Amino acid sequence: MLAASAAALPALLATASCRSSDVFAGPDPLAGRPSLSHDVIMLEAVIAAEQAMIRLYRAAVDGSLQATGQAGTLTDLLAQHRQHLARLQARLVLPAGSVSASPSASPGAVPARVTMARLRAAEHASATGLLTRLVTVEPSLAQLFASIAASDATHVVALGGWG
Repeated sequence: MLAASAAALPALLATASCRSSDVFAGPDPLAGRPSLSHDVIMLEAVIAAEQAMIRLYRAAVDGSLQATGQAGTLTDLLAQHRQHLARLQARLVLPAGSVSASPSASPGAVPARVTMARLRAAEHASATGLLTRLVTVEPSLAQLFASIAASDATHVVALGGWG
């Protein structure tokens, strides 16, 4: 009987010319998949940026910068970016059946040649980008973004910039 009642609810609401949100509080369960929140979209964008940073560091560690004597520093910074990515991904909760707004799972292009100047610029851009997002997200997410931005700023210094 309960199953029949639940199955008949959409038909009953349609004939009464009302939406389920008129009857129930909260989002309309019959309106389809909910859209992603602003925080989820921001988080996905930051995850994609962090994945790009990891690709950049991997190319630097595997490529020409290995011979500069910076391999240990680059490996350490790469490990920190992997930790950032793990913390960001742990915060990402997508509604069941939703589709990611960003192509964060795509591998992206691997840089051919990575210089220290390029790494410093990428770290600086990352820190700045994260700081600009702080006022647009919930406080706990802003705290995570601020923490990662501070780390990225120290990476600029470790790579020989701002000094």
